[in-house]
Amino acid sequence: MKNKMPLLFVGHGSPMNIIDDNSFTRTLYSLGKTLQPKSILVISAHWVIDKTKVVSVEKPKTIHDFYGFPDELYQIQYPAPGALQLAKELAKVAEPTGEWGLDHGSWAVLRLMFPEANVPVTQMSLNRIMTLQQHFELGRELRRLREQGVLIVGSGNLVHNLREIIWRTEAPAFDWAVEFDAIVEKELSARRWDRLIDLTAFNERQFRRAHPSIEHYLPLLPILGAADADESLTYPTAVIQNGSIAMRTVLIGA
Repeated sequence: MKNKMPLLFVGHGSPMNIIDDNSFTRTLYSLGKTLQPKSILVISAHWVIDKTKVVSVEKPKTIHDFYGFPDELYQIQYPAPGALQLAKELAKVAEPTGEWGLDHGSWAVLRLMFPEANVPVTQMSLNRIMTLQQHFELGRELRRLREQGVLIVGSGNLVHNLREIIWRTEAPAFDWAVEFDAIVEKELSARRWDRLIDLTAFNERQFRRAHPSIEHYLPLLPILGAADADESLTYPTAVIQNGSIAMRTVLIGA
């Protein structure tokens, strides 16, 4: 369909990207200028609960869910209107709630892409009791929203190891991080998405080093579920920051 919105998986990385000027932030700023969504649904790695919920409030609060960073980060607000109608349409797959808002997996990315904060936004939780296959199938339930002008964004990181992080954005990437990121790219480009869902693309040691916990990988799966296998797939940016944080962005259907 001509007006179907693209899909986006974004690596959000360190909160320092909120105020830094680097190749990643400049890429997102440019990407935002090419998209004109009517509303936005973000699935962020930073809201993980035992249910699938969606934020349904007029003015979602800006959640500063990070610690030990410069004071100026905690003063930044992202006052986007809530996407109440979208939350209502999602009631079959997600329970509406007012208990959350936009965590930095959402607003840090959207502030770069849509700095005017004038596009209605809602956020959906990750459900920790769902399987990886069920996260993919959730995307199948969401795909119809694309024809309504909804931009669906998965926000995580394809490599996310804070245990080995180097607190310098431009630090050289670890070899193992480069290898894992390259495997994901290969499987995505070949449309072997099943191998990313059941994790057969990796050995266990590889996956556990790239993802000591799985929440930053999960937002990729509903994005793939909402895609058609024959759609275009590109990588607006593929940098690795802090040695162990892959910032690869996956754009599908543009």
